[in-house]
Amino acid sequence: MSTAFDFDIIVVGAGHAGIEACLASARLGLKTAIITTNLSRIGYMSCNPSIGGLAKGHMVREIDILGGEMGLAADATCIQYKRLNSGKGPAVRGTRVQNDKDKYSAYMQNLFSKQENLSVISGEAKKLILNNHRCEGVVLHDGSLVRAKAVVITTGTFMNAVMHFGLKQISGGRVGDSATVGISDQLLQYGFNV
Repeated sequence: MSTAFDFDIIVVGAGHAGIEACLASARLGLKTAIITTNLSRIGYMSCNPSIGGLAKGHMVREIDILGGEMGLAADATCIQYKRLNSGKGPAVRGTRVQNDKDKYSAYMQNLFSKQENLSVISGEAKKLILNNHRCEGVVLHDGSLVRAKAVVITTGTFMNAVMHFGLKQISGGRVGDSATVGISDQLLQYGFNV
C-alpha cells in the first residue's frame, strides 16, 4: 500500500539550520514545507545577533559556497563589522558581523515568500509519523497530519528547553518563545538524548 505524500521534505524549525535545509531542498526542485511555531520569528536571532567568528565564520563560508543564504542575509542586515584577533596569526583571525535581528528575520521571511517549491506552515510539530522505523511526516499540535518522504528536525535548543534566570528556571526556547515538547518526548522513547 503506497502513502500519498503532501511534500517531498518537511523541515521542522525555522532557525539558521532550518532555513538552509528548506531552501536547499526547495531549490533542488523538491516540494518542501517548513514548520514553525511563530511565523514572525523565522530566522530570529538570539540575544547576541552575530554571524561569524572563528568556528561559525568557517561554517558560514561553507554554507555560502554551497549556495546558502546566511552570509548574504548577514551582509544585507549588518550593523557592525569586526575582524577578530587581527593582531595575531592568520590561523586565529576571523570575521564577525553584528546584525539587526529584526531586519535579518524580515530578510528571511521575504525570501521565503518568493521561494518556489516552499510552503510555510504555522504550527508546532508534536509527533513524528513513523511507519516501520521510517519517518513519513509529522502530527501538528491541532492534530492535523502533514506527510512527507523525509523529515529534517532543526529545532536547535528548543526541545524540552529550559531558560535560566539566576536561580529561576522557566520552560522556553528563547525569551518570548515556548519550548517544544512532543517530539522530544518521542525521541527520548527511541533512545535519543534530548
